[in-house]
Amino acid sequence: MSDLLERLRGRGWRLTAQRRVVAEVLDGDHVHYTADEVHARAAELLPEISRATVYNTLGELVSLGEVMEVSTDGRAKRYDPNAHHAHQHLVCSRCGTIRDVHPSGDLLAGLPAEERFGFRVAAVEVTYRGVCPDCAEA
Repeated sequence: MSDLLERLRGRGWRLTAQRRVVAEVLDGDHVHYTADEVHARAAELLPEISRATVYNTLGELVSLGEVMEVSTDGRAKRYDPNAHHAHQHLVCSRCGTIRDVHPSGDLLAGLPAEERFGFRVAAVEVTYRGVCPDCAEA
């Protein structure tokens, strides 16, 4: 059973066959699928699942705080089930591959007090960009 499925069961979220398939598709390390990619993978497991059901389920998972919406390229939102573990993203500027990374140290320390303009900063989002090994070889 995936970590996401365990969390959803713990919340008492009703796991229909469609919801279960969406959660199973989102299981794994470095998962950052678009809604269309989630639908395509879910349809391989449950051919009758509709696009609307996938979109609705993703919306519910985001509302519950169990999945994060990630937008790294200004285009399609991607869905990250690693919502309960602080992390940043490393993105290939050529192919769009996304990897979760866990930098050491306090990311907030890089923002001097005079650059905070009186804000009480609650969270930091950093996106590292570069070229992945596959694209570097091409």
